[in-house]
Amino acid sequence: MATPTVALGIDIGGSGIKGAPVDLTTGALLQPRQKLLTPAASTPQAVAAVVGRIAEAFADDLPSDATIGVTIPGVVQHGVVRTAANIDKSWVGAPGEDIFSQALGRRCLLVNDADAAGVAEQRYGAARGAQGLVILTTLGTGIGIALLHNGVLIPNCELGHLEVNGHDAETRAASSAKEREGLGYKTWATERLQPFYATLENLLWPDLFVVGGGISRKADRFLPLLRLRTPIVPAALENTAGIVGAAALSAD
Repeated sequence: MATPTVALGIDIGGSGIKGAPVDLTTGALLQPRQKLLTPAASTPQAVAAVVGRIAEAFADDLPSDATIGVTIPGVVQHGVVRTAANIDKSWVGAPGEDIFSQALGRRCLLVNDADAAGVAEQRYGAARGAQGLVILTTLGTGIGIALLHNGVLIPNCELGHLEVNGHDAETRAASSAKEREGLGYKTWATERLQPFYATLENLLWPDLFVVGGGISRKADRFLPLLRLRTPIVPAALENTAGIVGAAALSAD
């Protein structure tokens, strides 16, 4: 079977679900993304219905046998959702991959949202061509983590929950903590991000950190304040990374 050059990626978030066909050579979106609100009761059936509407909008752009890549904010093991962040807790233990495949009438690949973003940055973005261990962190409501070694994804790493200075790291270092506590960029960077990233690099000795999440658009206000031996750069793909990574993984 020939390697596909176009795939559909759909990214499920706590507030919105968005998708678009992706050029797998360049990582570019081939059409403007479709975005719909995540249902207030974000149960598997309700979310699958919205995902189905987005997939239907791009049905003419894909071969009939193409796999669709879908992200979800939770751990995914062998197609089963094991945790649920910012979506209904009825997802825990749900056979998510099968639910989406049945709803869409074609095979779906379900992947953790941070893992998808990490793959996108490794193949098309800020970590393109990087060798060794790349750690992508998404700083948002929580802290998502993707680990890639020589381009190979090591899935479902929940290192945002490392204990740092006696606290679950994401409760102190996520951008939501900065907003909740009214912290300035300097205080947040030096007192919260510095110990978190220093702990990661002392445990894992990465070759590159990539920082994603919406706040990465203001990376110049906090990344230069960090004192690390590991290079640390902002993500390049911003809010398309989940779509692009899901599409890329679906074609593998």
